[in-house]
Amino acid sequence: MVWPAKGQTERYRGSEYTVEFLQKLKIEIVVEDHQAEMVIEKVVNAARTGEIGDGKIFVSPVEQIIRIRTGEKDFEAV
Repeated sequence: MVWPAKGQTERYRGSEYTVEFLQKLKIEIVVEDHQAEMVIEKVVNAARTGEIGDGKIFVSPVEQIIRIRTGEKDFEAV
């Protein structure tokens, strides 16, 4: 999912302009608990540029997964 964010006011050769949209990307990854730290490390190593906007990682539990088409549940649904 990519959505625009509020931009910033910039100056270039004495002129002021506003960058209206900055693209952002949302990636959701579901893994088993024992894989979480390894996946976090891989994402951080791949995504880090050292610049503003590198992003954040939120870790939260997934209580249940259901595949609507088949009715499969939990990791069988993935």
